[in-house]
Amino acid sequence: MTRHFTHHRPRLLLAVLTVLLVAAVSTTVLGRAGARTDRCGLVGERAEQRAAVVTGAGADVLVIGDSYSVGAGVRARDSWPVRLPGRVRVDGFSGSGFTVGASQCGDASFATRAARSLRTSTALVVVEGGLNDYDQSLEDLEAGFARLMQVLDGRQVLIVGPPPAPERPRTDVEAVDAALARLAADQGTAYLSMIDVDLTYLDDDLHPDPAGHRVFGDRVADRVRDLLG
Repeated sequence: MTRHFTHHRPRLLLAVLTVLLVAAVSTTVLGRAGARTDRCGLVGERAEQRAAVVTGAGADVLVIGDSYSVGAGVRARDSWPVRLPGRVRVDGFSGSGFTVGASQCGDASFATRAARSLRTSTALVVVEGGLNDYDQSLEDLEAGFARLMQVLDGRQVLIVGPPPAPERPRTDVEAVDAALARLAADQGTAYLSMIDVDLTYLDDDLHPDPAGHRVFGDRVADRVRDLLG
């Protein structure tokens, strides 16, 4: 019995190792194939969690934006929209922008989301973004902005441009800022440039840390107070 068991043990171990290797490879392949879907799912969950946080009281203010509005990397209570006056709701989606192509998770553009988030009671819409449009064409940026303005027709709007995050090429961010300023002026829409704001960032050099959010939020809040009167 002992000799019989010893004789087959190498083959048994080889079979077990083969099964484990196949399972590991299959899991890796499936994980890679589903990586994008999982990431977008997590982004969507974070967006829903942030949307559930409504702060302040007074006029209904809707914030539509990207990961800055969500507060990526910080707690919701440290994100810049909480510093705005009014009863503030946030529709933020990480990686999104004015253009459809800014997001890798389908059409998460500001115009598409604004159509879903607007309410009859909304007194002011603050649209924050542009960092994720840095590699999109000017034509797509103009088209996305035009769609947004069509959705927000008749609403009071403040466009908040992109800050000079170190992770993004400065010249590209400046180009987006200049284009948004021009487009807002053409529409008679209020525009707040953030190209000269001095923020502190997380280790990724893209997202503000809590102190950076305070600076960003206070600057936007000053303009919001003026618009709300």
